[in-house]
Amino acid sequence: MLTQQEIKDFSEKLGAIRREIKKEIVGQDAVVEHLLIAVVAGGNVLLEGVPGLGKTRLVRALSHALQLPFSRIQFTPDLMPADITGTNIVVKTEAGSAFSFQPGPLFSSIVLADEINRATPKTQSALLEAMQEHHVTVAGETRALPEPYFVLATQNPVEQEGTYPLPEAQLDRFMLKVNVPFPSLSELHQIVDMTVKTEEEQAQPAADGQDILALRAVARQVPLAQAVQDFALRLILATHPQEENAPEITKKYLRFGASPRAAQAMISAARVRALNEGRYNVAFEDIRYVAPACLRHRLALNFDALADGVSVDQVISALMEEVGKAHA
Repeated sequence: MLTQQEIKDFSEKLGAIRREIKKEIVGQDAVVEHLLIAVVAGGNVLLEGVPGLGKTRLVRALSHALQLPFSRIQFTPDLMPADITGTNIVVKTEAGSAFSFQPGPLFSSIVLADEINRATPKTQSALLEAMQEHHVTVAGETRALPEPYFVLATQNPVEQEGTYPLPEAQLDRFMLKVNVPFPSLSELHQIVDMTVKTEEEQAQPAADGQDILALRAVARQVPLAQAVQDFALRLILATHPQEENAPEITKKYLRFGASPRAAQAMISAARVRALNEGRYNVAFEDIRYVAPACLRHRLALNFDALADGVSVDQVISALMEEVGKAHA
């Protein structure tokens, strides 16, 4: 059973990390919150937005605040798997020549996969193993990656030329997909004022890897009422058009729904959010808060949705309302 002190310490630690990140980032409060939730829950994040919104800067600020090894990979069509996993190289020793493994940029705790959809499927598959299994296999030998381990990927939704859309299997490995919105006028003023300074303020370390693992252990203890879990699982089932009792909007606009991994992601993320809000247990509002980010990359719209101009977030919102009514 969690104590009040544990909840307070959890909230204060996340608050300290958040304050350091905000030294380098203007606005984007919801994006920062979702990123922190995924980091504590131990999931990967896909950040989607047009160029210049500070996605790379946000991940770099997170690495400063967490004092964890950080690497950035700029994905391009000519990037090969060995470029990110590492490879065996020949080194000369006193005894002669020998093979030595040279680790690639995946061997960091925080990996920024910039413009991930520009890499070929072959390279994306190498990243998939790291995301899911937290290890890589090179020349038949499996090597573990450092813990905690996160892949934070960015994607540009505008340009489609020279890109390779992520397969559904890889999208499913991202705990959250977070849309990065365009800043408001007041935020644009702050961004310009911040970036034209001769000396910019940089985030300072507020936690380390052991702190994150400790926060994760605390989050796993948050109790989940059967009714709240039932609401989350009914929401997952409601995304499947082949289900007999699927809502009409699902049958009309969706090709396929979310996997069981989406349910796991939703529950894990909701536990972190509950603690961050100072609660002992997961509430319905925690499920509603994390559901869009957990589902938007796991649902496939059909042609009717595209023709009617219906977005995946609109479908998710309608489903939460319908499932909520049925659950009441």
